[in-house]
Amino acid sequence: QVQLAESGGGLVQAGGSLRLSCAASGSIFSINAMGWYRQAPGKQRELVATITRGGNTNYADSVKGRFTISRDNAKNTVYLQMNSLKPEDTAVYYCNAEGMSSDFARYFEVWGQGTLVTVSS
Repeated sequence: QVQLAESGGGLVQAGGSLRLSCAASGSIFSINAMGWYRQAPGKQRELVATITRGGNTNYADSVKGRFTISRDNAKNTVYLQMNSLKPEDTAVYYCNAEGMSSDFARYFEVWGQGTLVTVSS
């Protein structure tokens, strides 16, 4: 089994910063990509940012220039540095990882439990 542990959410005023962390653990052979998604009540989950093992990144247009995704492959951990936060960034942020398990070389895709980010105006 592979599990994700998220942390770093909280309440912040507009213009402030937060850093989210997500650590993967368990029977991991290789993680191909990790990413962050967010979902507000009544809204569909949307992509925020992704990063591959090789370091290629992809960002939603709404966060480009403000958010930075990074990864520590040795620790199987992904980070999301969020600067210049806006009220519209308020959502539950979910970490995602996909790769190959060391148990029978099976593909896996897992989600974290979510961490709430609230940005006040």
